[in-house]
Amino acid sequence: KATKDYEDYFKAEDDSARTGSYTDVVNKYYDLATSFYEYGWGESFHFAHRYKWETLRESIVRHEHYLASKLNVKKGDRVLDVGCGVGGPLREISAFTGASVTGLNNNAFQISRGEEMNRRTGRHDHCDFVKADFMNIPKEDKTFDAVYQIEATCHAPDAVGCYSEIFRVLKPGGIFASYEWCLTDEYDEKNPEHRAIRQDILLGNGLPTARTTHEVLGALKQAGFEILEEEDLVKTADIPWYEPIDKDRRWSPFRDFWSFKTTNWGRNMTHYFVLALEKMRIAPKGSVNVSTFLKKGADALVDGGK
Repeated sequence: KATKDYEDYFKAEDDSARTGSYTDVVNKYYDLATSFYEYGWGESFHFAHRYKWETLRESIVRHEHYLASKLNVKKGDRVLDVGCGVGGPLREISAFTGASVTGLNNNAFQISRGEEMNRRTGRHDHCDFVKADFMNIPKEDKTFDAVYQIEATCHAPDAVGCYSEIFRVLKPGGIFASYEWCLTDEYDEKNPEHRAIRQDILLGNGLPTARTTHEVLGALKQAGFEILEEEDLVKTADIPWYEPIDKDRRWSPFRDFWSFKTTNWGRNMTHYFVLALEKMRIAPKGSVNVSTFLKKGADALVDGGK
C-alpha cells in the first residue's frame, strides 16, 4: 500500500499536491528506496563531479572533500548537514575537517541506519543525528559555524522557507555550501517530452517539485544569503554526472568492478532478484514496484542530462 500511495502522488503534473504533502512524499520515498540506494550506490546518496581517471567512488569522496574545503571549518567547529541521508557525507566531512557534524533528517529509518554506521565506523563521538524537518530546524539561532547540503533541499516544498531556516541557524559570517539539483535553461515547459522527463525524475527521486537555477539563486538571496561563488559543475567534468546510471554505458570491470550494479545488466539482475524474493515472500510486497520506479527515474535522469 505504501508503494501505491507514493506513486499516486505523481499521477498529475501539478506539483501542488506533492508540495502540500512533501513530508509524506519524501518519507514514503526513502522508506521504500533507502535499501536500494545503499545496495547500488553506497553510503553517500549523491552524484559527483568526475574526472576521467577516477572511479565513481573516488569522485564521490573528492566531491565531498571539495565541498568541505569551502566551509572554512576546523576541529571543534559545529557543522550541520541538511538532509543527511544515512550519513555517508557527514562521516567523510567530519574525518576530513575534524569538525563535529550533525545530520538533519526527517526519516526515522535512515537515521537508524546512520546511527548504526556511526557506531560501526567509530564516528559516533563526532557525528550525530537529529530527526526534524528542514523547514523547521529545532536549533537556536546562530548555532552552527557552517552548514551544507548535498542534493537534499531539492525535496523542500518552498526553497525560500528552507534556506531561511538554514540562514537562521548559521552563525554570522558562516558559510552555507550547497550542491543543488536544478532545471537548466534548456528546459522548455511547452515541450511535452521535457515535461514527461521532469515528471519521471520527480517520481523516481521523491521530489515534490523541480526548480530552475535562477529560482534557486533567487531564493538564496531572498533568504538573506550573499552568493560568494556559484557554478554549473556539469561544464567542467570529464565524465557526465549521469554516466553511472546510463544503461548504455561501457563497463570497465578491471577499473571499477563495483559499478556493475548500475549497468543495464546489473539493474536487470537486481530487478529480477527482487522479483524472486518478493515471490518467495522474503522481500516485502511492493519491492518490485520500487525497483521499477527507481529504474524509470534513473532513465529519466539520463535523458534529462543528455
